[in-house]
Amino acid sequence: MVRVKHLILDVLKPHQPNGLAFASALAEKCPDCHIKYTVVEVDEKTESVILSIAGDNIRFEIIEEAISTMGASIHSIDEVEVVGTDPAA
Repeated sequence: MVRVKHLILDVLKPHQPNGLAFASALAEKCPDCHIKYTVVEVDEKTESVILSIAGDNIRFEIIEEAISTMGASIHSIDEVEVVGTDPAA
């Protein structure tokens, strides 16, 4: 079994919800995660942001669904850290 420990995602999102609400909504879906939200570009209707998500066992599909629900989309997965676990443990 593999656990995801850290993700860096390039995300395109509308201006609303704002960064605080967006990051807070993600943290609610992934309670053991630390979310860092960094704006890298702003245009008239959207923002490009880098999300750094760290946790003990990040469930990507839950994060992906939450991002989509807020009207945003993942452009790319820029960094991943995973750890394997001993199946006998």
